[in-house]
Amino acid sequence: MWIANNWKDYEVIDCSKGEKLERWGKHILIRPDPQVIWDTPRTAGEWKRKNGHYHRSSKGGGEWEFFGLPKQWQIHYRTLVFNLKPFSFKHTGLFPEQAVNWDWFSGKIKSAGRPVKVLNLFAYTGGATLAAAAAGANVTHVDASKGMVGWAKENAASSGLSDKPIRWLVDDCVKFVEREIRRGNHYDAVIMDPPSYGRGPKGEVWKIEDAVYPLIKLCTRLLSDNPLFFLINSYTTGLAPSVLTYMLSTELKDFKGHASSQEIGLPVTSSGLILPCGASGRWETD
Repeated sequence: MWIANNWKDYEVIDCSKGEKLERWGKHILIRPDPQVIWDTPRTAGEWKRKNGHYHRSSKGGGEWEFFGLPKQWQIHYRTLVFNLKPFSFKHTGLFPEQAVNWDWFSGKIKSAGRPVKVLNLFAYTGGATLAAAAAGANVTHVDASKGMVGWAKENAASSGLSDKPIRWLVDDCVKFVEREIRRGNHYDAVIMDPPSYGRGPKGEVWKIEDAVYPLIKLCTRLLSDNPLFFLINSYTTGLAPSVLTYMLSTELKDFKGHASSQEIGLPVTSSGLILPCGASGRWETD
């Protein structure tokens, strides 16, 4: 398992009975987590000192209950600064487990010894974009949500990265890739964090099991002659890490490199164990 264990401003304090207890900077949140199927005793005192609690509804969705939580606050990861706020469906605007991937590809970008162009698809609030830009890459950030791209720009400004070569685009990721192929543009690295399920602006259905492989095939046509890496994230329990390895290995077979995949996770302070948080597939040049 690849573990995001370099955080100082974030931790999973405990997890039990379908929920995880987290510290985001100075603030304590309780959020549901479908992986937490055990019912160990809740001995950590922070369970009673929460600042926010997301209650899931039996009818779907849910709502927040607040106890002195500000509307927005910041946390840091290395040199990066993220603006957080609670919004619909339990999220805060950041997936902390992705830091293990940020560290991995940042090292590859820094040691490449050449300019690196990165395409970040389904780029959300820009965690991977900021990490790649801070490492020295030229980044194209694509997300279909105008609000998420605006949030990512705020994070870049807070991180002192506004002057970095980042292209911010509000667009459908698949359609953007198709246009880039027609334009003859190429990238040295691709990052994609597709949703498990979603709908496009015209009602198009996105289901990762059906759509991710065709998108990988498309993206390989955007790769430069000497690509550096390809990263796919999945939060779908039905998509095993080995499936990610197989797709990357077969579609990038014409390049000199290798693929590997693992669960990614976060350490739990109270137990010393690791909370699984999805999977990542990585292809990297040899």
